[in-house]
Parts: sequence; structure tokens; C-alpha cells
Amino acid sequence: MTVSIQTADFDLSTEVAALRAADPGVGAVASFVGCVRDRNDGLGVSAMELEHYPGMTEKSIDAMIDAARQRFDIRGVRVIHRVGRLKPQDQIVLVAVSAAHRGTAFQACEFLMDYLKTQAPFWKKESTPDGARWVDARVSDDVAMARWQLDDPIADAGRAE
Repeated sequence: MTVSIQTADFDLSTEVAALRAADPGVGAVASFVGCVRDRNDGLGVSAMELEHYPGMTEKSIDAMIDAARQRFDIRGVRVIHRVGRLKPQDQIVLVAVSAAHRGTAFQACEFLMDYLKTQAPFWKKESTPDGARWVDARVSDDVAMARWQLDDPIADAGRAE
């Protein structure tokens, strides 16, 4: 399984071991783990709730993984994104990429994380001292999107370089 949207926490070492298992061509694994911060936009955050549309979110992330496979010579990918109620210091997201060489693994991991941060269909509600508020979980980052030359990541997923 490449993409998981789940409420349960994950273990980085278990996921990396599974990504490397039975593939002697793996020379590098790059990973990113995102965690809940206790502040956002100057306000304290005591908890957040992440929502998604089952099926749609996985399909969107699968399309970007396909685009990453076209751009980079990668051997494996694992993406886990948690949903539900999370507290500061909880893990939210894991992106792990295996490749023959470190540069490729780093680039593909960053490419996928930029996509998740800017385009993945998640909805986030934060609990703050001022009450609950919905925030844009799809942070627009034009610099990241331009770096990868993506206007519409889903439409571009089938584009070969």
C-alpha cells in the first residue's frame, strides 16, 4: 500500500523498513514527518481536526505519486496522512521515498511534500483560545509550485518530461 489516510499514528522506522524490504537496489531513503505545532498565525493551538473525502484524497495523492515516478528515478514511495483530532506534537504526515541515490530521494520527497502542502484535499479546524476556526489546509505556495513547474498537479500527473 502506497497511500494511507488514517486516524492511527505511525512508526517511522517500521515504514522505512517496509519501503526498503526486499529491494537491494535501494541506496537511499529520504523521509519527512510533519507534526502539529502549538501555534499558527500567532494564536495558540490546543488541537486540530483534519477531514478529507475518502477515495478522492487517495486518488489525488496517487496521481501526484505517478507524476513523481515520471520525474524521478525512484524505487518506492510511502505517504501516510492522518485525519481526525490531533494535538500538538502529534505526527500528521509521513512522506518517504526510496531511490538508488540520495539526491533523487531528497528531490522526490520534497516534490511530494510540496504537493501535499499546496494541493491535497484536506480540511483543517483548529482549536484556539478564541474558539474553533477553519483554516486553509491547502496552503498556497506559488514558489513551490513554480519550482516544480506545476500549474495543476492533477492535470500534470500524466505529463511526461
